[in-house]
Amino acid sequence: MNRALQQALANKRLQDVDVATALGVDPKTVQRWCAGRQPRQRHRWALADLLDVAEVDLWPAAVESAASGTATVYPDRSAVPRDVWSSLFASAQEHIDVLVYSGLFLVEDGRLLTTIADRAKAGVRVRLAFGDPESPGVAARGVEEGINDALGAKVRSALILAEPLLDLPGVEGRTHQTVLYNSLYRADSDLLVNTHVHGVGASRAPVLRLRQTGAASMASTYLASFERIWTSATPLGKT
Repeated sequence: MNRALQQALANKRLQDVDVATALGVDPKTVQRWCAGRQPRQRHRWALADLLDVAEVDLWPAAVESAASGTATVYPDRSAVPRDVWSSLFASAQEHIDVLVYSGLFLVEDGRLLTTIADRAKAGVRVRLAFGDPESPGVAARGVEEGINDALGAKVRSALILAEPLLDLPGVEGRTHQTVLYNSLYRADSDLLVNTHVHGVGASRAPVLRLRQTGAASMASTYLASFERIWTSATPLGKT
């Protein structure tokens, strides 16, 4: 029996059907969780958020076994469910950070942009770091992917599409000249890392879903790299 989960449900005055509706699962699944079955990582996160408790308080063994913070590995970016992207940004309470060369797939998605805009209006700090389309790093990456100057063109298109978002209070945009080994998409302590593979476009490269579980976690390593790049990047609109 998971008595911690049962107590958390009682504290929130939630029934099995309430949780099932909120998470999109069968009420019997919720009953099995209360009986002791361990939910999948995404459901553990969703439950912890719904109940306003720490994941470790409900499933200490699961959190300890995932001390590295690795939750899911997707074979490529297209394998990341759409609701993962939307729930990632929608969950942000303090920070949304994006580090890309172009991130064109993101700024082309009107619903994701609306979600990010809504979080910015709610007081979330949003930082978007794009590649400098004139930088050697973007040029080299374009050659590696076999698209040559097309990557620089994609960056320019992304910057244009991002303008309405960048005009909002609380949203900052910068361009960097860093050679990226991965793209980062962060909402508070949750992070999607789209790895970069030589000769393969980012859309066909693996994606890691991580959670920052401490200073030594994998997510913390990636977030520290974002801060270094952000510090050296150039604010948009400035030379």
